[in-house]
Amino acid sequence: MKGQRHSLAAKASGRRIWESSIEFSLFSCALVSVVTTAAIIFVLFSEAIFGLGGSVAFFQEVSLWHFLTDTKWAPQYGEGEFGILPLLVGTMWVTGIAALIGIPFGLATAVYLSEYASPRTRRIIKPLLEILAGIPTVVYGYFALVFITPLVIEPFARFFGIPVDTFNAVSAGLVVGIMIIPMVSSLSEDVLRAVPRGLREAGYALGSTRFDVSVKVVIPAALSGILASFLLAISRALGETMAVNIAGGVRPTLTANPFEQICTMTSNIVAMAGSDAPAGSVQYQSIYAVALSLFAITFAMNVLSQFILNKYREVYQ
Repeated sequence: MKGQRHSLAAKASGRRIWESSIEFSLFSCALVSVVTTAAIIFVLFSEAIFGLGGSVAFFQEVSLWHFLTDTKWAPQYGEGEFGILPLLVGTMWVTGIAALIGIPFGLATAVYLSEYASPRTRRIIKPLLEILAGIPTVVYGYFALVFITPLVIEPFARFFGIPVDTFNAVSAGLVVGIMIIPMVSSLSEDVLRAVPRGLREAGYALGSTRFDVSVKVVIPAALSGILASFLLAISRALGETMAVNIAGGVRPTLTANPFEQICTMTSNIVAMAGSDAPAGSVQYQSIYAVALSLFAITFAMNVLSQFILNKYREVYQ
């Protein structure tokens, strides 16, 4: 009897050790993302503000006021011009156009798949959307350059008498909008299908049509998840690099005309990283200043999105 109790105690101790090791492993995996984020923030701040490691600190050479308010970005000419407004405007053009394309089409696709499509149709369309999401972004860029710009943008601009560049913000925005459609549709469809069937049946019992139930019952019930998919897609558009670099160009232009060539923050980072600017110079360190600005915008968007999601959860709980 004593030996049996000892055996049971040993097994219980072994299980506790095993559970503790599993918990530690899972905690370590979660810690990786936190450490990675902290390391990125440290690198951006150290290179852009403090100049650790013998490099020039960008914001010790260029004032924050001039960086945020100057209207010209030309780091490699003369002493350099470091006004981020042209890059910011180019980024906003591409992101805004992408959102206008990707969000409505993505949500409409999600509503169709969730509320209208038959199981057979859903089994066909869903994998096709996933394939669309898996296409490399550089392919999207060349698709915009050889198809969207000459066959869609240029005829449209000529019809209205608008001059258009080969590289332009509209083409880049359209192709990025196409890229984010699968993300919006997939995430939104998942949250729409998670809405309890009883809510739909209650709507039908009151004489509502399928469209009324979809728009007035299902979408409001899943609104927090839908907004999350929108914000994630916009963040994806903000950070897109290769497709925008190929379709939109790399000429920083502060313009209100989206048919002109532009340069986004991400495209500028790529251009400067491949330039002949000496490592550690203020021109090269501008990479970290732009990256820090993009990080600040993304962080602000995430804070705003969490605030909005929490508000909607309170309303619909």
